[in-house]
Amino acid sequence: MTPRPNPHSFLSSNAKALPSGFASYGKHQDSDEHLLDAYSNAVAGVAEHVGPAVLRVEPLGEKRGGSGSGVILSSDGLVLTNSHVVQGATRVKLTTAEQLVLEARVIGDDPHTDLALLHAHAPEKLPVAALGDSKTLKPGHLVVAIGNPLGFESTVTAGVVSALGRSLRSRSGRLIDDVIQTDAALNPGNSGGPLVNSRGEVVGINTAVIMGAQGICFAVASNTANFVLSELVRHGRVRRAYIGAAAQTMAIPRRLQLAAGTGASGAMITTIEAGSPAARAGLLSRDILVALDGEATEGVDDLLRRLNAERIGKPMKASLLRGGRRLDLTVTPTERGQ
Repeated sequence: MTPRPNPHSFLSSNAKALPSGFASYGKHQDSDEHLLDAYSNAVAGVAEHVGPAVLRVEPLGEKRGGSGSGVILSSDGLVLTNSHVVQGATRVKLTTAEQLVLEARVIGDDPHTDLALLHAHAPEKLPVAALGDSKTLKPGHLVVAIGNPLGFESTVTAGVVSALGRSLRSRSGRLIDDVIQTDAALNPGNSGGPLVNSRGEVVGINTAVIMGAQGICFAVASNTANFVLSELVRHGRVRRAYIGAAAQTMAIPRRLQLAAGTGASGAMITTIEAGSPAARAGLLSRDILVALDGEATEGVDDLLRRLNAERIGKPMKASLLRGGRRLDLTVTPTERGQ
């Protein structure tokens, strides 16, 4: 059995020292020429520093077909990529920038954040990149994307952080919070590759483009990625709470808002699984959830956000509308299965 990698081995202590003069970008220069040189040197420095840790990812077996990118986060072979790149496969083929071909197993796959963690079997230590703190980003900051778009390996594009705190719906239907919007050019094949700041730190994992739009691309923030890969290393999955109810966002009539003291919308229960926490708590189809533990629940997305690992096994007050009247019940979520 392959030993489970050290869950802390992907931290920045694995990253090699930055090249001398690497952080020169942003310093005041005396001419436009010097400013352009500083920008060029910053982008080139990022590419030189992080490029060797970026590789091509191809699923093996029945899921084989597409390909994407990934980034090595530990010298013993931890690789982060997108869930949609892995496509549900258990093993993948990796090709490094030096054309070294490796096989890797999928440690864990989290479609809800479009992230997957791989462990490569390498004959020697691999070059690595360090995860940075995405909370330090500001709109306008320089970022560089590295990947293998449309089969063109080790492609480098640069741009700026266009916006922060975006929400993006994953292929599982859940919202990915705290998404970075950038105008660094991305194309199919960039998925799973790193978005890097001017200090050579990975601040995002490139995940999506809006087809037909120009300069609107998205990356999962590195702080989200850090949490997810820690969960995947420890548990093989990301733990989330479960109540066994399906819901849809529903507008609440104005008269009910005033009478029951609710917001403009809530999460209307459409289906309840037999024997589930929701069923045991007495929730019924067509109940409209408006708050959980005192926090407003104005739709399905709010409901899903509340059902995190911290809620597992802990009673929650569910405030709802039933027959035009407000009612409080207690529901105790369990852990969602695979």
